[in-house]
Amino acid sequence: MGNRGVLHDENRQLGRRRWVLKAWLICQLDFKGRHRTIMTPRRYTELFFFDEAAAIAAGHRPCFECRRQAALAWRDAWRDAAGIKSPPRAAEMDQQAHAERVDPATRTQRRWTGALDNMPDGTFVLWKDQPHLVLGDAVLPWTWSGYGPRKVRPRGGAVEIMTPPGAVAILREGYPAALHPSAMEIA
Repeated sequence: MGNRGVLHDENRQLGRRRWVLKAWLICQLDFKGRHRTIMTPRRYTELFFFDEAAAIAAGHRPCFECRRQAALAWRDAWRDAAGIKSPPRAAEMDQQAHAERVDPATRTQRRWTGALDNMPDGTFVLWKDQPHLVLGDAVLPWTWSGYGPRKVRPRGGAVEIMTPPGAVAILREGYPAALHPSAMEIA
C-alpha cells in the first residue's frame, strides 16, 4: 500500500492533487492490528500497488514505521549506491526521489532511457509499448490481472525506464523488491 498524503475530500472523492508530501511511502497492509476505513476524511489516501516493484517504479520507498527492516535495507543500499559514508536521512532521500519521479512542468512521471542489458531485477521498463518487470534473464509483461508470460530479455537495446534512476541504483545494490507471487510462478 502506498501513501502520498491526503488526496481525497470529505466525500471520499479524489481531487486534482496526486501528492501532498515528498515522502511517498510503501506501507504494510497489516501492522499492529490497526484497522482503517479506506479514504477516511482528513487521513492519508491509501494507494494500492500490485507489488513492491510497481510501487518503487511509481517513486515510493519503504516506510520507516511499519516496514522498518525494508526501510533500513533501502537506506543502506541508497548509501552504498551514492558512495557516501553516513546513511541518508529520509528527507534527503525524499527530496532526490521527488526530483527524479515527477516533471514539475507537466506533473507527470519522469522516464529515462537506459540499456535493458544492465537493469537489475525489480526494474520496470516500457518495452513494445507495455510495462514489463525485469527479472533475471527475462521480462514479464505487467497486466491488470498479473504478470504475463515471461519473455527472453532482449540484449543490446535501449528502452524507456519507468523506475526512477535512484531506485534503479538501489535495486542494483541488492535491495530485494517484493514481487507478486505471479512473477515467481512465471520465473
